Amino acid sequence: MSGIVEVTLPDIGDFEQVDIIEILVAVGDEIEAEDSIITLESDKATMDIPSPYAGVVKELHVEVGDKISMGGKILKLELSQGDSVDDRPSPTKAPVSEAVKGSADKLADVVVLGAGPGGYTAAFRAADLGKKVILIERYDDLGGVCLNVGCIPSKALLHAADVVNEAAEMAEMGITFGKPKIDLDKLRTGKDKVVKRLTGGLKQLAKQRKVELVHGIARFESPNRIAVKSSSGSLSIGFNDAIIACGSSPVQIPGFPNDDPRLIDSTGALALADIPKRMLVVGGGIIGLEMATVYSTLGSAIDVVELQDGLIPGCDPDLVRPLQKRIAKRYRQIMLGTKVIDIQALKSGLKVTFEGKQAPDKPQTYDRVLVSVGRTPNGKKINAEAAGVAVDDAGFIPVDEHMRTNVPNIYAIGDVVGQPMLAHKATHEAKVAAEVIAGLPASFDPLSVPSVAYTDPEVAWMGLTETEAKSQGVAYEKGAFPWAASGRALGIGRVEGLTKLLFDPDTKRILGAGIVGPNAGELIGETVLALEMGADAEDIGLTIHPHPTLNETICFAAEMAEGTITDLLLPKKRK
Repeated sequence: MSGIVEVTLPDIGDFEQVDIIEILVAVGDEIEAEDSIITLESDKATMDIPSPYAGVVKELHVEVGDKISMGGKILKLELSQGDSVDDRPSPTKAPVSEAVKGSADKLADVVVLGAGPGGYTAAFRAADLGKKVILIERYDDLGGVCLNVGCIPSKALLHAADVVNEAAEMAEMGITFGKPKIDLDKLRTGKDKVVKRLTGGLKQLAKQRKVELVHGIARFESPNRIAVKSSSGSLSIGFNDAIIACGSSPVQIPGFPNDDPRLIDSTGALALADIPKRMLVVGGGIIGLEMATVYSTLGSAIDVVELQDGLIPGCDPDLVRPLQKRIAKRYRQIMLGTKVIDIQALKSGLKVTFEGKQAPDKPQTYDRVLVSVGRTPNGKKINAEAAGVAVDDAGFIPVDEHMRTNVPNIYAIGDVVGQPMLAHKATHEAKVAAEVIAGLPASFDPLSVPSVAYTDPEVAWMGLTETEAKSQGVAYEKGAFPWAASGRALGIGRVEGLTKLLFDPDTKRILGAGIVGPNAGELIGETVLALEMGADAEDIGLTIHPHPTLNETICFAAEMAEGTITDLLLPKKRK
């Protein structure tokens, strides 16, 4: 042994007197360096604290329920042979390219441009792999669109809408609540608290990993240097490798009064400035329908207009049908095959003129109009050409399976590299880029990236869709299980759902899946795993699922394809 050392709490960020909620070691335990020894919980995050050394625990100084601050003693450790405080080697830093030595205010192994889900994941993974990382973010809070004005706040509001709607539906079971009173300020504050807790946790994780944060607007100057401008001035950062995670922006339609505050995008919708009496949603895709769900529940009269002949383009019609049937009873009108050709900003409201199959005979006036017709990549906003990075006409940055651009030391991830523009795709791409930079054998080659509409009911799908199979001439077998035969669905009063699986007729392996119903987004993950692991219908059908659950409808759908279902009478096959 090489001596006794006191293990103390390191710098964990701007926290004092943090609660200890779990002790993960006991006296006499032999532990390795980086093994977790205690778990702390603050108002923003839960974190495990690792041991900096290997050895045997000789004495514990803390108990569950204690509070501890930086420098507080945790335990006494007898160091393992060959491990000592004095002779532990300092981590070596990767050499910085000659091209930037002496020509930059800051130097880093890896610069990450954008701190959304892809950006912060890339930064944290690169730091975990020993890289010196600088993370550049335009705004004060980390998390990008997803955490601040996208996925997270929208789901908080959708949860509130679900509670209101479920309470109203309990009348059928003999439980009646009074009409809900909407305190918009309190609802907005609650949504913001959720966001702040997550963004605050990210700042702490960055600090723990020694990821340096730089705030400002970044533009490339060369393949090894990037400039950042902020209200406090400008600086240049030299780097060995860069990861572009600059995201996307909502599409603005030319000719619309885009400077009128009553014409909003998804960010404006999530701000909850008011509850408009009449609201038009332009675009019947996922974002538009999610926001329509929230505002309809809060009391707005909703119209939806969609250029295509169906809602949620790209999703199979049989999955959209239960959703459309439900919202058709709640919204004023859903106009398919129709477009907006003019919006006039009047004192009385936004006067909208339509054209198409289901266009009204005369213009309609709305208190607010939400435009949600897609997003455009930010590839043209970062001066990528100065670094030699190719950007196509749409603003996307082409990459290979290693997330590398045409410039060998510059990578790109997330919305800016192409569809689908989803946070869960970006985070996986981020880890690939960071690991390739660190010399690990990584590549991005998923069999599917699942999609979810968090509407009421939810719609989720992955892999090959039935529409794609038909258009591409791909042979398939289908197993579909209606939720009207599900005990769990009956119990919660939601029988409109459907679970369907597509299988290869020869190998019987799963090709795709679609689910519509409450919590469809929570259920689809099993089918993605089945696809990645090459599961066939028998594998899924023989996997024992808990009963009664919505999850078991996946098993039943596989049994429908296999012909082994007993919860329904199999339809007779056509001769």
